Amino acid sequence: MPTKRVVSDVESKMKNAVEVLHDELRAFRSGRASPALVEHLKVDYYGTPTPLKQLATTATPQADMIVIKPFDPASIKDIEKAIKSSDLSIAPIVDGKFIRLNIPPLSEERRRQLVQQARQTGEQTKVIIRNIRRDANKQLEKQQKDKLITEDDLTVGKKRIDDITKENTDKVDEIIKNKADEIMLD
Repeated sequence: MPTKRVVSDVESKMKNAVEVLHDELRAFRSGRASPALVEHLKVDYYGTPTPLKQLATTATPQADMIVIKPFDPASIKDIEKAIKSSDLSIAPIVDGKFIRLNIPPLSEERRRQLVQQARQTGEQTKVIIRNIRRDANKQLEKQQKDKLITEDDLTVGKKRIDDITKENTDKVDEIIKNKADEIMLD
């Protein structure tokens, strides 16, 4: 039945949108050091932009420090350059074969800015989810118009898509609330 295919497609697309939001929020700075802050950085490694997590291991030996140990010691300068040119606003300290990043505590104003950015990212994800719903409903309406599905199938399909949409927008709200709490409490 074509309705089931459309609904399962909607489910997977919306799930992917929520996962992307989750990954984006991992890179948001809270008061604690987290390897996720730097894993997304692209390092110009022999002329190729390469994710840092493919070039080095990251660890947090203390709540306010990240230690990066490159697999190839020759890449330490490239990693340092990538960190300096990023939007992290953290000065890397090269310590032999390691790079240390001391994470300063966030001011109240900066925490509020980060929470606002997280909320904006969440709203963008909700727009993506609503667009997926709109496209799926149009697809079902076209199938009904072309007599591929019945009017009952159309109604049931739209109801199921609305349920999935509500479920995913609620997930987005929960993820944003948890991230906001994490940023403000640390």
